[in-house]
Amino acid sequence: MLQRRVVGVVGTGHVGVAAAYALFIKGLASELILIDRDARRAEGEAMDLMHGQSLVGSMTVRAGTYADLHNAQIVIISAGVAQRPGESRLALLHRNAEVFREIIGELDRHAPEAILIVATNPVDILTYVAQELSQRPSEHIIGTGTLLDTARFRALLGQYYGVDPRSVHAYILGEHGDSEVAIWSQVAIGGQRILNRTVLGRPFDRTRMQQLFEEARTAAYAIIDRKGYTNTAIGVVIARLVEAILDDEKSVLPVSVRLNGEYGIHNVCLSLPCVIGLRGIEGRVLPELAPDELEGLRRSAEILHQSLRELSL
Repeated sequence: MLQRRVVGVVGTGHVGVAAAYALFIKGLASELILIDRDARRAEGEAMDLMHGQSLVGSMTVRAGTYADLHNAQIVIISAGVAQRPGESRLALLHRNAEVFREIIGELDRHAPEAILIVATNPVDILTYVAQELSQRPSEHIIGTGTLLDTARFRALLGQYYGVDPRSVHAYILGEHGDSEVAIWSQVAIGGQRILNRTVLGRPFDRTRMQQLFEEARTAAYAIIDRKGYTNTAIGVVIARLVEAILDDEKSVLPVSVRLNGEYGIHNVCLSLPCVIGLRGIEGRVLPELAPDELEGLRRSAEILHQSLRELSL
């Protein structure tokens, strides 16, 4: 008997709805359960999605409570207070940590076996908070991390070199935020590294490359300044993670995980390339870093450590 694919979404704000929509369009679940403190809003979003079934395929979408998540394989956490224009992700820390206390307690009670995907910012801090508060293995709690930053970075590099972004192998690692690090030493197209080389007729222009990285790094601020929030691309990122887990892909994706000595970093969550499958984080890939990249990653970890020290769990 085929197992039903049940996915829960906690928080039906901009990001939660974008994630639900991406899951619905891709047909990744048999049942999608939306949970929000505003139950009527969750009901309205569920109704709105359900009306598109005849165009994309059958999927049960309904509003529910935490108790309805007992059969969920994955629960997406997108609840929290919104990021204000000009507000750094780390400034959200104290306001969102308390929200997570309640959520994690309910999920441990009603969905202890589910893989949790944390999307609320500051995502690295809140992934750590979720791991500290939850009884489930840390490998079952994944932060979206720099997967979105990496996608933006690859898109911009693909545009510069005139290739499909899916053919660009590049990573942004560390904090999902201001201290994130572009791993230039490993960026490659078709197996050829681009650092200090001419690829497809385009030389490695350090000034232009730094501009591309800054554009990827600050994209959220630019979008928030224009529309007030970000949601569409992170919704696609969440759907990609759900797909990798439910299909047991063993895909390597940069997500936020707790480090236990990798690169000399301990007891903090930040993004590394990880193998994603049915058991959540199933492995970690540690790329060889240039000295300045390693220094940047450790600096990123220290910034996150500073924030954690301000938080009493």
